[in-house]
Amino acid sequence: MPGALIDAARDALLLALALSLPIVAVAALVGFVVAAIQAATRIEDSTVSYLPRLLAVVAALAVLGPWMGREIGAFAERMFVMAAAAPR
Repeated sequence: MPGALIDAARDALLLALALSLPIVAVAALVGFVVAAIQAATRIEDSTVSYLPRLLAVVAALAVLGPWMGREIGAFAERMFVMAAAAPR
């Protein structure tokens, strides 16, 4: 039983990483592009980078949301099955 809990915890951490990585990557990529444009045009306003990054993250969440929901649902189903099959 402790081995199953360790495996479940590892799977949960890997799932959290897999689900957050695309969103963080989109935010980082958009931030890098906006920073390059700001450097090229010499715009020094730090608030300019927030709106494109926010819009990109919202768009990524809208596109990836169904996949993320399916992955979380599948993980929850596996955990419920594991809990139901556990000896008492």
